Amino acid sequence: MDAHMQAAIEEAQLGLQEGGIPIGSVIVHKGRVIGRGHNRRIQQGSAILHGEMDALEKAGRQPAAVYRESVLYTTLSPCSMCTGAILLYGIPKVIVGENQTFMGEEDLLRSRGVEVEVLQDSTCIEMMRDFIAKRPELWNEDIGEVAPCEH
Repeated sequence: MDAHMQAAIEEAQLGLQEGGIPIGSVIVHKGRVIGRGHNRRIQQGSAILHGEMDALEKAGRQPAAVYRESVLYTTLSPCSMCTGAILLYGIPKVIVGENQTFMGEEDLLRSRGVEVEVLQDSTCIEMMRDFIAKRPELWNEDIGEVAPCEH
């Protein structure tokens, strides 16, 4: 396995150990990790700290040229918010661990010229399937799903 995807998986596992949602991400510039993070919505009480957003935050302020030469690795297909950040910063390539448990905005990324590679990694798939089965309320909160109204 690619060492950078392994680092994203380690971030996801760390998030799970902290009681959060197991989604991890790393940002790589010219072969070097410049930011790594995991979903911290639960741990930080945050509305926006998805794995990709946490990795961007930890990368710190970078010149535009750095983003244009970077690759973002994420264990799960990027949601609308994270896709927007990828597009905003001009990150040209995204490597996705899996999109079976959640299909994000991959088509939008591709339509805007971003190269998207999906690995369908068994570790990523199993980690999310297990989490969704055990904690559906947290998963539904994280992706903006709401329970249907009962009448």
